[in-house]
Amino acid sequence: MRLTLGISPCPNDTFIFDALVNGRLEADGLEVEVFHEDVQTLNEWALAGRLDLTKLSYGVLPRVLDRYALLEAGGALGQGVGPLLVSRPGADPFDPAGALVAIPGRDTTAHLLFSLAYPAARRKRFMVFSEIEAAVLAGQVDAGVIIHEGRFTYAARGLQRVADLGERWEALTGAPIPLGGIVGRRSLGGPLLRRVDGLVRRSLERSRAEAGPLSEYVRCHAQEMDEAVMRQHIALYVNQFSLGLGPAGHRAVETLLRVWQEMNPGAPLPAGLLAAELD
Repeated sequence: MRLTLGISPCPNDTFIFDALVNGRLEADGLEVEVFHEDVQTLNEWALAGRLDLTKLSYGVLPRVLDRYALLEAGGALGQGVGPLLVSRPGADPFDPAGALVAIPGRDTTAHLLFSLAYPAARRKRFMVFSEIEAAVLAGQVDAGVIIHEGRFTYAARGLQRVADLGERWEALTGAPIPLGGIVGRRSLGGPLLRRVDGLVRRSLERSRAEAGPLSEYVRCHAQEMDEAVMRQHIALYVNQFSLGLGPAGHRAVETLLRVWQEMNPGAPLPAGLLAAELD
C-alpha cells in the first residue's frame, strides 16, 4: 500500500522520517511517497485534504479535524521552542497597533501565538519563513516572527529579539508549546493510522541509534545550513514529545484547541482528536 506524506525540508522532519522515507524499516508492504514543502504550503494542502499523511502547524489543526486525526509520534512540541519576534537594532520600541509585521503563514502556530500575545496587531504580511529575516533587515517590515533555525541565526544576522512568543504561551497556559504535528486521513481507519504511528516512532529511534555524521538525506534538504545549526535544530525540536505526545503533550494540544476556540468564537470543533481513538 502506498500513502502520500508531506513534511518540511527542515532537519527535525527529515531526521525523524529518514528511515521510513528511505526504506530502512520493515514496513510490511507499506510505502510512502514524500513531498517536501514549507509549513504554510503543507497547511494549505491539509485544508484542501490533498495528502494521506502530513506535518502541519497546530495552529491549523482545529480547521482540519473533520478530515484528519492526530498521530502520537513525529511532532514538535516542547518548552523554550517557540517563535521569536525580532526587529532591526536601534528600531523604535515595538508598537503592536502600528508596526508592519512579517508572519510565516496565516495558518501557522506562529501566527496564533503572535495574535495571542499582541491582539491589537493588525498590520501583517504573510511570507515564507525563510524570507522574513531578510525582509526585516531590508526595512520592508518593522518586525518579523521567525521560526525553525531562525532561533539560532537571527543574532548573527544583525537582528534583535523583541519577544519570545513561546515564553508568553508558557506563562499564560503552563503547557508546553505545540508547534507542529503529524496527522492522518481519518478515512484510512484507526488500525492503519496506528500502524503508521508506530513506523514514525521506529524511524526516529533508528535515526537516533545511527551515530555519526548526519545523513545525506538530512543534509541535502537543509538549504546549505551549517551542520552545527542542523544539530542544534534537531536537538531542540526532536525530543520526548516527538516519540509520543504523552499526557503533557495531550494537555498542550487540548489547551491550544481551547485557546483557538476562544479566539474564534462560534467556530465548531469536531469531536475526536487522536488517531489512536479511531476504530
